[in-house]
Amino acid sequence: MAHINLPKELPGISAGFAFRPETAKPMRELAHILLHEPNSLTPAERELIATYVSSLNDCYFCQTSHGAAAASHLGESNTVKLVKTGFETAPISEKLKRLLVIAGKVQQGGKHVTAQDVEAARTLGATDKEIHDTVLIAAAFCMYNRYVDGLGTWQPYDDSMYEQMGKHLATEGYRTPSRRLAKDESAEHRSRD
Repeated sequence: MAHINLPKELPGISAGFAFRPETAKPMRELAHILLHEPNSLTPAERELIATYVSSLNDCYFCQTSHGAAAASHLGESNTVKLVKTGFETAPISEKLKRLLVIAGKVQQGGKHVTAQDVEAARTLGATDKEIHDTVLIAAAFCMYNRYVDGLGTWQPYDDSMYEQMGKHLATEGYRTPSRRLAKDESAEHRSRD
């Protein structure tokens, strides 16, 4: 049960966004720019960074929804699972592995990132913009994760709902909500209460 009076029909971050649309707009825009707009890192790579940080923060809603978006981009979900459980052996580029090291350190605290971490990523071809965006994605997802969990939002556990949400995020981005999916899931959630 949510800690404040959030819309009961909406799960996760959707409830907080509906409760306060004026803060939702810039938060959605930031996610859209970081994860969806053209960039030298692919959308799948950026979604994997968001998923990894969300898994470190143990935010089920965010790691599952962004993992589904990454899987939609990749056309498979095994890589997402491997990134969450041990990215060192995942079938991703060495550059992305070094960026995930940086993201993981940002999740612990920004001062954990070292010049050596940045140089290791640069040596593998990471640009300043990619390093910047990795740090910002990690920092933003610490905020998004704490927003979702700090409000006590409810978490759907229907994999097909997350798969549909992931497809929406991968194709449409973050500016518009997928309310139909949230409403379908909320009916199931209420029936379990």
